Amino acid sequence: MSTQSTRRRDTRAARAAGGTAGRPRRGRVLLAVAAIAAVAATLLFAANRKEPTASANAGQTARYGYRVVQVFPHDPKAFTQGLIFRDGFLYESTGLEGKSELRKVTLETGEVVERRAVDARHFAEGLADFGDRLFQLTWRSQIGFVYGLHDFKPQRTFSYVGEGWGLASDAKRLILSDGTATLRFIDPDSLRETGRLQVTEEGRPISNLNELEVVKGQIFANVWQSDQIVIIEPSDGRVAGRIDLTGLLPFEDRPGVDVLNGIAWDRARDRLFVTGKWWPKLFEIQLVKRSER
Repeated sequence: MSTQSTRRRDTRAARAAGGTAGRPRRGRVLLAVAAIAAVAATLLFAANRKEPTASANAGQTARYGYRVVQVFPHDPKAFTQGLIFRDGFLYESTGLEGKSELRKVTLETGEVVERRAVDARHFAEGLADFGDRLFQLTWRSQIGFVYGLHDFKPQRTFSYVGEGWGLASDAKRLILSDGTATLRFIDPDSLRETGRLQVTEEGRPISNLNELEVVKGQIFANVWQSDQIVIIEPSDGRVAGRIDLTGLLPFEDRPGVDVLNGIAWDRARDRLFVTGKWWPKLFEIQLVKRSER
């Protein structure tokens, strides 16, 4: 075999060998490029991905239990329909025809230091203060009463359609419940309705809203025939929290009592008080947030 033939054969063999080795190299390059692209895509996804925020979970209802701070005596004959704390005293509206009253009560002893009977035709309901006035609802009479805060003298009456249940006030208006899932806003001077708010929890209407109190800008509402208080955002009616007061009144105090009803807030000392109809005790409580499950 000639040297030239040998050189050509060696060259072809070298080319063949080079071609066979080149294919794996190109494959490795392609795999590397694909891996880099996958990593880049993952990083891009992670960069653009948004973690859940508080606003994203805004529809979820916070759950609270309670801790009893102090227990005070409460008149077991008081069918509590409205309750507020003002200037060191409790003010209470009690119900039932022929037994309804407006009361001023010493917190520490439960002593009634001032009272005014409501006409026996009326079943008194919610109570709120605004400035130097007290406002009291009636259940089905469709009439409300305005009194002087310091002397309980009647100043005027006002009317509304439907039933009156709970009453509270914020810095600019009265807030009325009527047992439905709707709250009404009332101007405290003209005593005319200025708006309504539908109350919902996770998209569902919450009815049986009863006694009301405004606490740090939120509306606290007893839910009738339950041991629950719901915390309502006044801007949109959403139930932001739910307080479970199961077991608050000891078993031995339960014979003859009615439901949980009555919320009062001491704005100056940030104290929250609750009681019920015919309950012999009134409780100062602190809310305890429950861990999410």
